[in-house]
Amino acid sequence: MDQAEIINEAKQVIQKEADGVLTLLDQIDEHFVEATQALLECKGHVLVSGSGTSHAVARRMAHLLSCCGTPALPLDAGDSQHGLSGAIMANDILIALSKGGRTAEVISLAKVAKERGASVIAITEKPDSELGKLSDIVLKIAAPADVDPYGMVATGSSLFNCAFGDALCVVLLKLRGYSVEQFGKTHPGGAVGKKLEDLNIL
Repeated sequence: MDQAEIINEAKQVIQKEADGVLTLLDQIDEHFVEATQALLECKGHVLVSGSGTSHAVARRMAHLLSCCGTPALPLDAGDSQHGLSGAIMANDILIALSKGGRTAEVISLAKVAKERGASVIAITEKPDSELGKLSDIVLKIAAPADVDPYGMVATGSSLFNCAFGDALCVVLLKLRGYSVEQFGKTHPGGAVGKKLEDLNIL
């Protein structure tokens, strides 16, 4: 490819991903409201897990939930098969991400969560999957089929899932009335901490 073709290809990727994220607008429904209410009332920690790229999304989601006033931690689905699932307690909520709802490690973790009395929220394209059937709340979201290269490299679909997680985070922030002053107490470092200090918030 020459320079013009490279620039054009990059722009097409960005446009396709942006269009993919916009399809979420028609996928936010009453189950989203049910999930936000459950997370708002959670007395334990929110644990977020997936496998592969979904776990990268899960780590981001857990971090941003905590930034927005909902205590959350990422839980590695693979490590959970080697003792880490012992971290789950009855008051916790596990958010489990799996596109097809068939990821063995995620299903295993969801089963442990249920056995320990925790609730499970699935984010999946397949509500009728094993993960969906195990879960208390199923959030069905599906990225456009052509948003990922070969329909398998999770570029656009991971951005799609991140945007969905962002919606959860910001809605919970608003529901809690979580203030910038409260946020500042947990984020005193870096450029954000300096900005908060300049605003006399820290």
